[in-house]
Amino acid sequence: MSLRQRPLRATLPFTLLALGLIEPALAQTTPGETEPAATEAEPEEIVVTGSYARSLAAATETKRQAPFGVDSINSTEIGKFPAQNVAEALQLVSGVAITRPRGEGLYVTVRGLGPQFQNTLLNGRSIAINDLIENGGANGRQFRFEMLPAELVAQIDVVKTPTADMTEGALGGNIDVKTFHPLDIGTKTTLNLRGTYTTLAEKVKPNATGLTSFTTADETFGVLIGGQYWGKEVRNDRWYQAGWNLDKFVADLGRGYYTPTRTRPTVETEERKRLSGIVSAQWRPTAELETTLDVLATRLDIAYDEYGLDIYPDDPGTSIVPGSVKLDGNTVVGATINNVRFMASREYSLNRHDLITVGLKQNWRPEGWDISGNVNWSYAHSFHPSYAEGTVRSRAMFLAPLTYDASGGYKVIPTFTTPVDVTDPANYVLYPFNIAPKNSKDWDTYARLDVGREMSGLLTKIAVGGEYHWRKRDYRRRDFNVTPAAGTPLTSLPNGYEAMPFDNFLSGVSGNAPRHWVVPITSAFYDAFFTDAVANAPLTPADQRASYVVTEETASGYVRADYGFVLGGIDVTGNLGVRYVHTDQVASGTLTIGTAPTPASFPQTFNNWLPSFNLRAELSPTLVGRLAASRVLTRPNVTQSAPQISVSTDAPTASGGNPELQPFLATQFDGSLEWYFSRKGSLTGALFYKGMDDYITAQNINVEIPGRGTVLLSTQVNGGDAKVYGLEAAYNQVFDFLPAPFDGLGVQASYTHTSVEANYTAGARPIEDQLIGLSKNSFNIVGFYDYGPFSARLSYVWRDKYLAGTGSTTQAPTYVDAFGSLDGNLSYRLSKKTMLSLEAINIAGAKQYSYNDDELRYGEINYWGRTILFGVRTEF
Repeated sequence: MSLRQRPLRATLPFTLLALGLIEPALAQTTPGETEPAATEAEPEEIVVTGSYARSLAAATETKRQAPFGVDSINSTEIGKFPAQNVAEALQLVSGVAITRPRGEGLYVTVRGLGPQFQNTLLNGRSIAINDLIENGGANGRQFRFEMLPAELVAQIDVVKTPTADMTEGALGGNIDVKTFHPLDIGTKTTLNLRGTYTTLAEKVKPNATGLTSFTTADETFGVLIGGQYWGKEVRNDRWYQAGWNLDKFVADLGRGYYTPTRTRPTVETEERKRLSGIVSAQWRPTAELETTLDVLATRLDIAYDEYGLDIYPDDPGTSIVPGSVKLDGNTVVGATINNVRFMASREYSLNRHDLITVGLKQNWRPEGWDISGNVNWSYAHSFHPSYAEGTVRSRAMFLAPLTYDASGGYKVIPTFTTPVDVTDPANYVLYPFNIAPKNSKDWDTYARLDVGREMSGLLTKIAVGGEYHWRKRDYRRRDFNVTPAAGTPLTSLPNGYEAMPFDNFLSGVSGNAPRHWVVPITSAFYDAFFTDAVANAPLTPADQRASYVVTEETASGYVRADYGFVLGGIDVTGNLGVRYVHTDQVASGTLTIGTAPTPASFPQTFNNWLPSFNLRAELSPTLVGRLAASRVLTRPNVTQSAPQISVSTDAPTASGGNPELQPFLATQFDGSLEWYFSRKGSLTGALFYKGMDDYITAQNINVEIPGRGTVLLSTQVNGGDAKVYGLEAAYNQVFDFLPAPFDGLGVQASYTHTSVEANYTAGARPIEDQLIGLSKNSFNIVGFYDYGPFSARLSYVWRDKYLAGTGSTTQAPTYVDAFGSLDGNLSYRLSKKTMLSLEAINIAGAKQYSYNDDELRYGEINYWGRTILFGVRTEF
């Protein structure tokens, strides 16, 4: 038998078994389940429970030995720290910041670059992306980390200096999430039972995670199965605000003054239910041969119910009462405005996110060779199960004078008063009823082959490989609008309203504004207005414009050379290589030409060469220096490339894509110095620079939309330049040199400073030295104690203010203020295998604020309270 036939025969039985397992798994999977991802982990450190110090040592060693710049976090840290999902686990990595709408981590920023600039992988493979469907437009490439339970993850690597063999797509970082594998775990079963309590919702929801792994006595075959149910009730009290307009009241004020736009005190509630499952099988008949099958599935249901009072001081027909204006510079901080629309609004949706991923990897490592094949298929579906759950907006309104005073700044509720009683249903008339169902489907197919050959001499290894990647995004939206007869009283709708069910709206924030109002009842509006005739109506031109399909087909190849030599007694290792990427993209949608909707497709081809270089120098037994350079790219968000226009239901604004956008490209340099003064301690620092060309910038123009008139269209164009540079510093140490019991104390801390040089426009408004989502400063600090059966941790994670919206010619940009979260963990080990835990998130009850360019111009206030988790974890 030839050597070539032997591996084929050896892998054939397991490959056939894997194919047999995949088919029934797909057949039995419900639409909400998600597929698992394959992972490789550090065998001695992959534990479900264990000391924080040990996990910190494992992450430190990973960073020290890596041939590229990477920061890691492993299973012990994730399993024990207050982390509701992978995003919250990642916030302790240097250079990483997260967004946490309504108190739960969702998107990740690396080195100041926002979520779309990260490339998220599951076990080294690309993954389909679920999208926003709640009440707004889609995002595109931002991976929703809430889809990945932290308890099912073994290790996360954040790669900051790529190599030629790594899948392209990140200007910020390659985030590789690695799940558990049976041959790393051995034979064991773990069970984690917890309750989750949120202080504003005042409800406890159960959570359960089980993980069982079996391996044969000779450790050549193993199967791992895990599952989780996660429940949580959320309430977020929100003072929402859409911006400040320039020159809205020229006739009353003259030019050059800012006044507020749509404002809404609102209570947002969520009932979250997440079901996740993982299956991993490995066969390792010899040290040279290994086959791995990974399946992961998640269904996340978010029942969203919002109780708001929309106030529109910028509606057509409004006017400022003479003599009522209060100015501070160019900001109208107070005035009385006539004919303001007050609108009681109830918004309900059931937002279902399904994710499934199936991957198969074959490794063959004969002497001197490293050959691997990897295939993966994943599917993400974000949708509403029915029209009755598809962003249902039930509304009633009245017109009245508004007197406001915002001179107190953005951290208090401004004065908002009207002579009309907002709690009296007799004052309201019905407003057009709207249902806006969305359906986002994302397919991702991936295959690659890698061949490496070890060598002697200056070059220690040569690797070549190829990768094929196909992705499709199919996004559909339609709007059902029903307009009741003009002047129809709210009280004429049977059981159509109720009193505000909350009596403590933003109770910790001062200010004189409505805190109670009439609340429409969704079911009454739905039953009255959503008839069969409405449901079966044909698509409107606006519906057709709001939908699109974008496909990407990518073929890439690389050559990577690893090298090693001694220079002046210093061991120097590293790698250099080049990656070539060919992309065919077709963006299809509907344009409006005159009054007729017209289907259109826009094909594009991109060809990019991406060289990379990494150098690692062992300057001493404890000191490592690194240098790196690379060319990287991030493709435009799918929504940015889509030839569609989506018009806001409640405001004269719209967003639309540009199918001719080119990818973001950047040249980046990185240098670091790492001091490993003990196995459980290190002090590291890094300098980084990213020079971005073809930066995609926002542009705002007025366009005519049939049936809506003139609206402000926000779109994007290439052409901006930006330079991002900064530094990272990280320190961690276990104070094991102290006498007992103080030798269990330790600290982990990191700081990141990011600066930017940029010059672009939002409409005619210049934006200088700012990028969306970029915080100049961020840090985290963790104090921990592990001694005997007792463990405790306290962390504080903070990020500086950042630009959230560029504004436009006539609207001020928006900033999210600095925010910090104090989190903690206590655990006690009843036995070697059983542990009690108590965790808390946002212990200090921090609120999140925003403002509009000037701190006098109030923005948003968000408060989601505290989250308490308590439970027991045991191992069998």
